[in-house]
Amino acid sequence: MTIDEQRDAIKRELEVLRDSGVHRRELSLHACKRLFFDLGIRPSAAAVRELTQTGSASDIPKDIDHFWERIRDASRVRIGGGAIPHSLEEKAGELLGALFEHAVAQAQQTLESERKAIFDELENAQGALREAQIRRDAANDALQRSEARADAALERVRTLEAQLSASAATRTSQEDALQAAVARLESERTRLEQQIDAERATNAALRERIDSLHQELRQNTEHYAAQIKDAVSEAERRVKPMLVELDSLRSMASTYQTGIRDASRKEFDFIQQLSAAKGRGDRLEAQVREQSDEINALTRELAAVREQSTLSPELAALLRAWARTGRLADADFVVLGTAVDALAEIPPHCPKCAEGEPELARADDGFELLCPECDHSSGVKRSRFEAVTRFSETARTDNVNLSH
Repeated sequence: MTIDEQRDAIKRELEVLRDSGVHRRELSLHACKRLFFDLGIRPSAAAVRELTQTGSASDIPKDIDHFWERIRDASRVRIGGGAIPHSLEEKAGELLGALFEHAVAQAQQTLESERKAIFDELENAQGALREAQIRRDAANDALQRSEARADAALERVRTLEAQLSASAATRTSQEDALQAAVARLESERTRLEQQIDAERATNAALRERIDSLHQELRQNTEHYAAQIKDAVSEAERRVKPMLVELDSLRSMASTYQTGIRDASRKEFDFIQQLSAAKGRGDRLEAQVREQSDEINALTRELAAVREQSTLSPELAALLRAWARTGRLADADFVVLGTAVDALAEIPPHCPKCAEGEPELARADDGFELLCPECDHSSGVKRSRFEAVTRFSETARTDNVNLSH
């Protein structure tokens, strides 16, 4: 049986004894006896503790000392109680002394080996302790750095919270300012809409007046033209016979000296009639000039009204920007009407063909901007501003589709 098997058997024996309620010292003594007598191993605290699985570091050495004391007592009793010769007793004493010295030497060797093992374990433990101290110092340094970073992060958090509070206050003030600006713009928009409505009503009245004046001017012009035509026809009708008669009288002057005075008188009458017809034509021409001057005055008055109703530069720039970016819908042009026609700038060249010069034509239902070169048209729109805007938008859309 090997040593490991014997050790296992000793452990099983000790387990049986422990289950039967044997005291710890008896277990230790049994383990010492089996180690010393059966295995020839000097009992040690580690070996006994491994077999018994019980006892403290101070109790097991006491049990081992008790085992050795019992061994010495048993040896003295056996030697002193027997009836042996003195020489044999001396030999037995020498043998026991030699055995004891051998046991002491063996114990010292075992002690040295265990002491060396303990010292090695102590050195290893001290090395592990130094490494642990180094790791502890490193951990302390890392902890200090972490605490410093945490303090810095906390300070940064406080700073960010202060900045956030300031930003919130600034945002609140900006929102208040924005709301005030929106309210001001809304009131300004309402005021401008009212002003546009008033200007639209004024423009409508002026357009009606201008249309009536145009109608009256057209009627007067036609009437005066008819009168001038009648006067000229009448003059021609009267002058032609007189000229014929004058020629006949002049041809007969060499023969009929007496008819000279009659011819001269008729010629004088003809000249007077011609002067009267010319004077009547001059009066009609003066009346036409007066009507033209009245039309020019009305045109200047309309231009002045348009200048008075001109929008603010900011609003005009905003409307032009919306028109260029296509943000004005049909409903917007219906609301604006012809109130912003002064903002309509006819482009000098067609944006589609870049060669033609667009022409603005007045249709019965509105206005139409047409390029004579490429026939690009805005269509009939309600106002000049809408016609110019749609003319440019259609050209941009066509160019984008061609590029794609």
